Amino acid sequence: MPYVRSITLDLSYAETVTRTQEALAEQGFGVLTEIDVQATLKEKLGQNMEPYVILGACNPELAHRALEIDREIGALLPCNVVVREQDGGSTVLILDPQIMASLPGRDELQPVADEATRRMDAVLATLGQR
Repeated sequence: MPYVRSITLDLSYAETVTRTQEALAEQGFGVLTEIDVQATLKEKLGQNMEPYVILGACNPELAHRALEIDREIGALLPCNVVVREQDGGSTVLILDPQIMASLPGRDELQPVADEATRRMDAVLATLGQR
């Protein structure tokens, strides 16, 4: 099973990060964490890599619904979204929300995963239209 959904854009890294955050907000996701992997690896290990950020996105309503079903599901939240510079453009990678339903094997989580998938697919579609 593929574990990410993605889109490659002919946009700068900085513009892609901004547009990704805007598209997430349009779908009701806030960014709770922002990990600058490039800066962290440089600081902690002295290693260089391309610009790369992990956005920890959360839709409170969907998170609440999932947690009401299974309190342990919090280990799979929030939805991670990666933006990385690649080949003169940028790639956006989103953890497939279906993983949330498939790993614990709880059928009751499927509607939540389906809604999160619909919203994340809308994020990717929005990015592709801009």
